[in-house]
Amino acid sequence: MQIGVVFPQTELGGDPGAARAYAQGVEALGYGHVLCYDHVVGADAEVHKDWKGPYDLHTTFHEPFVLFGFLAACTALELVTGIIILPQRQTALVAKQAAEVDLLTGGHFRLGVGLGWNAVEYEALGKEFSNRGARIDEQVELLRALWSKQSVTFHGAHETVTGAGLAPLPVQRPIPVWFGAQSAPAYRRVGRLADGWFPQVPPGERLDEARALVEQSARDAGRDPSSLGMEGRVSWGPEGLDKLVGHVEKWRAAGASHVSINTMGAGLVGVDGHLEALGRAIGAIGPA
Repeated sequence: MQIGVVFPQTELGGDPGAARAYAQGVEALGYGHVLCYDHVVGADAEVHKDWKGPYDLHTTFHEPFVLFGFLAACTALELVTGIIILPQRQTALVAKQAAEVDLLTGGHFRLGVGLGWNAVEYEALGKEFSNRGARIDEQVELLRALWSKQSVTFHGAHETVTGAGLAPLPVQRPIPVWFGAQSAPAYRRVGRLADGWFPQVPPGERLDEARALVEQSARDAGRDPSSLGMEGRVSWGPEGLDKLVGHVEKWRAAGASHVSINTMGAGLVGVDGHLEALGRAIGAIGPA
């Protein structure tokens, strides 16, 4: 099981030196990948009076593809989006950006995608919120075509490309596409389409139920369920190392191929605070 980290972007601010120091520190500690969340704009709670989202316009989010271009020059870590909100972005542009990150990392890139929940953000990016589920299936099909063929003609219900292609193509053809999932339709989509998934439920009965849906959907689509990766997430908290290690072991027992450690929200100060906690964590967890 590969052990990675969640980039603590809501706490490191906009300092590029902090991003570089964090990634290089994580790599030196022995972690295998960095996972990065995605939000393009934040909502102003003074305007949206009923706002209940976990982030707002004051919350720092680096743009993942641009950040990964920077980090690719700093480290050899695998870089992972967890997740890009795909239906609010132009598919061909995502294909181009992802291909570039894949090239810059030498093929050490996973594209995690999902539907998102923020209608304010969809509006700002000029994309329809209500049909995002219907559109994402077609987007993934087009992404894989653009990463694998020099010339693509694709006429779908929502996407049209006529005799066009990317140059250069990525190292991975196609780039692995992973899905964030926390509902029955999403679990079925994982089984049909994904190379791997990020469950939004912990190990236990709910994960078992979700995985049963994923695996049955994979079989129904003529795919091998055992080929799908699964990445869990655990958080550093006041309960201490024993609880964190216990959660990691639960994901290992559940068959996770990857797990990421999240240190946001734990009251850690600066890059050094996050790295100190991650050093203690990896020391307690042991090698992958």
